[in-house]
Amino acid sequence: MARQRHSTAASRTVPVGGGLAELRPDRERPQSWTLLVGGAPQSHVDLADPARLDFAYQRRLGHVVDLAAPPGRPLRVVHLGGGALTLARYTAHTRPRSTQQVVEIDTALTELVRTELPWDRTWRIKVRGADAREGLAKVPDGWADLVIADVFAAARTPAHLTSAEFLADVLRALDPAGIYAANLTDGGPLAFVRGQVATARAAFTDTALAADPAVLRGRRFGNLLLVAAARPLPLAELTRRIATDPHPGRLEHGPALADFTAGAPVVTDATADSSPPPPAHVFD
Repeated sequence: MARQRHSTAASRTVPVGGGLAELRPDRERPQSWTLLVGGAPQSHVDLADPARLDFAYQRRLGHVVDLAAPPGRPLRVVHLGGGALTLARYTAHTRPRSTQQVVEIDTALTELVRTELPWDRTWRIKVRGADAREGLAKVPDGWADLVIADVFAAARTPAHLTSAEFLADVLRALDPAGIYAANLTDGGPLAFVRGQVATARAAFTDTALAADPAVLRGRRFGNLLLVAAARPLPLAELTRRIATDPHPGRLEHGPALADFTAGAPVVTDATADSSPPPPAHVFD
């Protein structure tokens, strides 16, 4: 079980592979912590309640976990990017006996989280220290019910995790009824995300995009959730949940999403670029 912590705990800053990692205590919840890397908030963990998802983008990913299969059914999940393992903890707590593989290249970060924010030893969570795409390549064909990509290096999604070739390997690893979900960041004209949507639409049967309305309109930099599958997505319930969150979001799908791409080309390994860097002071 996770160790008990108190609201009087102090922040801790430790060098990891991605820069300086900070564990910042939540003053309102004694066993809750925010993980920041290089000053950018990456994860929020409530050790007392793994089902509590504080960040808006994590709540939206939680909805995908909830809708990936009937309630309570164990899932086989691949997490590309580990952070503080917030979604792995959520899945293990809400879907007991789930089997999860986490691929996190920053082994120093994993050790920090393992030591300071330990997870239940009975959960079937295996963490592998590897590049996300290399780790994905080792997943057996058709093994995963869900692949979640939440990978950032210096607050940017690496280019090699944005291409059609990458999505081809995601499809290989997914069960035919499986779902792919990616946490992306962008702002302004949203050129990066438009390319990601175009690439996903070319690879999958059904695709949707969810975000804060202001982010979708390009008025501010923020997180966008890309969801795709080789079968129809549970759009009605996903739309309802996202719209009724504490920080309501909007979901785009179908012709509106096709229009959103504005003719953006499919991204390949040869043309891929990392997501844009966040504006200065966006995390202040």
